[in-house]
Amino acid sequence: MLDRQPVLEGEHVTLRPLRADDWDALFAVASDPLIWQQHPAHDRWQEPVFRAFFDDALANKGALVALDANTGAVIGSSRFQGLDEPDGGSVEIGWTFLARSHWGGRTNHEMKRLMLAHALASVAEVRFAVGETNTRSRRALERIGARLTDRREERVMAGGLVIPHLTYVITRADFKEGPLTS
Repeated sequence: MLDRQPVLEGEHVTLRPLRADDWDALFAVASDPLIWQQHPAHDRWQEPVFRAFFDDALANKGALVALDANTGAVIGSSRFQGLDEPDGGSVEIGWTFLARSHWGGRTNHEMKRLMLAHALASVAEVRFAVGETNTRSRRALERIGARLTDRREERVMAGGLVIPHLTYVITRADFKEGPLTS
């Protein structure tokens, strides 16, 4: 069975289970409107919207807070959610965001590598759902070797807005053979 709240350590980032006392530090990161500019929940930088996101993350018990491995500073978060174990199993990785100070470097790549290695030791496939118009996240997924599938879904965001999402996948075989190496 997949442990959805492990401690994962890399050269640049450490992931650990999200705790209630992470609120101040994580909201300080999330309160940057530019982080959410292309995201379907483009208002997540606002305190009440982020509070709902944070509370949901705690309640679903799959959220990890990202720490800069050198300084210990909170720099973002990600989640394991939607665990489906029949037929080899799959899990979704998502709800990821990072401080802009950690964009364009190794942090997101390393976070995904750590989470994929952990998940694919227990499940056969990892899914990623991304807003159809979120080109930044789509490019990042393609760079780590995720494949776009024909699966589409409509997700209801905070406030009732329905947003089309695309599904990308990485399987165990993809992970062993794929480009997730930079």
